[in-house]
Amino acid sequence: MSDNRLRTTTPPSAHTGAPVDPGDLGYRKSLQTRHVSMIAIGGAIGTGLFLGAGGRLATAGPSLAIAYAVCGFFAFMVVRALGELVLYRPSSGSFVSYSREFMGEKGAFVAGWMHFLNWSTTGIVDITAIAVYIHYWDAFSAIPQWTLALIALAVVLTVNLISVRIFGELEFWFSIVKVGALAAFMLIGIALLVTGHDVAGHDSGPRLILENGGVFPHGVLPMLVLIQGVVFAYASTELVGVAAGETQDPERVVPKAINSIIWRILLFYVGSVVLLAMLLPWNAYSADESPFVTVLAGLGVPAAGDVMNLIVVTAALSSLNSGLYSTGRILRSLGAAGSAPRFTMAMSRSQVPYGGILMTSAICVLGVVLNYWVPARAFEIVLNLAAVGILGTWAMIMLSHLLFVRRARQGRVARPAYRLPGSPVTQPLTLAFLLAVLVLMWFDRDGAGHMTVMAVPFIAAALVVGWLFVSRRHRRSDAPAGATRDADAGG
Repeated sequence: MSDNRLRTTTPPSAHTGAPVDPGDLGYRKSLQTRHVSMIAIGGAIGTGLFLGAGGRLATAGPSLAIAYAVCGFFAFMVVRALGELVLYRPSSGSFVSYSREFMGEKGAFVAGWMHFLNWSTTGIVDITAIAVYIHYWDAFSAIPQWTLALIALAVVLTVNLISVRIFGELEFWFSIVKVGALAAFMLIGIALLVTGHDVAGHDSGPRLILENGGVFPHGVLPMLVLIQGVVFAYASTELVGVAAGETQDPERVVPKAINSIIWRILLFYVGSVVLLAMLLPWNAYSADESPFVTVLAGLGVPAAGDVMNLIVVTAALSSLNSGLYSTGRILRSLGAAGSAPRFTMAMSRSQVPYGGILMTSAICVLGVVLNYWVPARAFEIVLNLAAVGILGTWAMIMLSHLLFVRRARQGRVARPAYRLPGSPVTQPLTLAFLLAVLVLMWFDRDGAGHMTVMAVPFIAAALVVGWLFVSRRHRRSDAPAGATRDADAGG
């Protein structure tokens, strides 16, 4: 391993005085403002809203809106903290690069591989979901589930390997479909309320929220338990920080994109749930059907299920697209420091880090195998690992920001004007929330949450073994370079 691969905190940038990450070199700044803005939107809108809201409404009633608001607040705190770090030093390595600067290579190793765990397993969830949703249409029912999963992976992989601009365009249009569908539904719902139109024989209106048990029909506990599932609805909001490394003007683009996330959360998540609760009684919804389909079917709208199924397929494709994109950049940042295989540093002529993208895709191929062997359980098997990955990623972002602020108080770095509100209280508050989510998962013995927490010691052991292997490679490299890195990385 060469000295240049290992030294990741020198030389400093002439513009900001911040260190330069070698993993950032070689990228083409091809993402435009509209691309980054829609990546931010797409990260805040996923299948958790289109599908998951029905079952959650049936469990917690209108209090689901409170759960979405609370989780949305902390998701915004995470991405706002990341935004400040981006303005301090834009990097395609994003939170991995910042973890390296403020916690050393161990921090970068944990942040990067937890992100990889999240998105490689989420990729399996996505291709499984796509295959299941496509089977909804009779024309595809004869095609095996694993074949549809493989086709979906091949299509999105090809798009990611061509160029970052093609990725941005595809994500832009995926987000247009999702936002357009939600906006159209909300306009229809508001029109129904204003005109006093009933839905499936029920008189719609705000009074439905207070009837049938009120806001907390089963008490506060069901809403609290649901938080551990709701938080993952926002699991890709942090991708805007990765995309910032490939845009021309991050100082202007990133704050605008991040600030828009909070009102989109309030409008699309909280607003949609409140609207759904006013259109039909909460117990009219179920986990077996999208709540939007429930309403539209109650109005007698033809092909409501087909339209929503198409939107859900689009949301899953968007998630897979973003996952391949981000892991390629994150793994390259790890590879620059010797904390990932050397081939993750490989770049194509169009400046695409194809090594990391192919590595993530290889894990997704295991998902194809799961779809072949156990198609009915493929989704549940990997969802647990993705949950641990996102909690770990968010925690590392907040820890990095906390150490960044500490250095700023020591006069060692300068904070940008765009800052995390409430710092330094916000970071420990968010970390406490993430820990509380883990505790809630432990008490979710009827669902997948308990199994997820039981997997944590095994994931931790894998990280320890991986770091021991990587640190041995580091010790075989130039000792002065390693000493410099460790000295500079202290908080």
